[in-house]
Amino acid sequence: MLGLLRLMAMLLVALTIVYWALILFFGAGERARLAAEWERDRPPLPRHTYVRNGIREYRRGLRRRLLWWVYLVPIAAVCLLIYLLNFA
Repeated sequence: MLGLLRLMAMLLVALTIVYWALILFFGAGERARLAAEWERDRPPLPRHTYVRNGIREYRRGLRRRLLWWVYLVPIAAVCLLIYLLNFA
C-alpha cells in the first residue's frame, strides 16, 4: 500500500510538471498565432489587448482538455493496470 501511495505521489509530481510545461508551450504558440493574425487583419484593438483577450479565451478550453489528457487518462491507465495485474 505504501508503494502505491509513493507511486501516485511521484506520478502526480511528474504530471504537474508536464501540465505546466504544456500550458507554457501551447500558450506561446497561441500568442504567436494571435500576433500574426493581428498583423494580418489589423483590428481596431491595440496588439497587446487583442493578444491578451485571445489568450484568456484560449486558456479556458486548453486547461480543461489538458486536465483530462495529462492527469485523468494516465492515472486511470495506471489504476486499470494495477487492477488487471493484481485481480484479473
